[in-house]
Amino acid sequence: MFWPMLAIALGFLGIAVLGVLGIRVFIEARRLGSEVARTTERINRAAEDLERAATSLARSGETLR
Repeated sequence: MFWPMLAIALGFLGIAVLGVLGIRVFIEARRLGSEVARTTERINRAAEDLERAATSLARSGETLR
């Protein structure tokens, strides 16, 4: 009777550990997703700034040296 109970307890413990690790992976994936979204937004703003600067430079006819 001891071995079946031990097997059940170890099985439950294994499932609990996998559940905790799954939750941690989910939290880190959400955090990574939000970081990617913030970074994408910053890149888009920088690209818009660069485009505006290039447009005004092209209109003025100046060259970079």
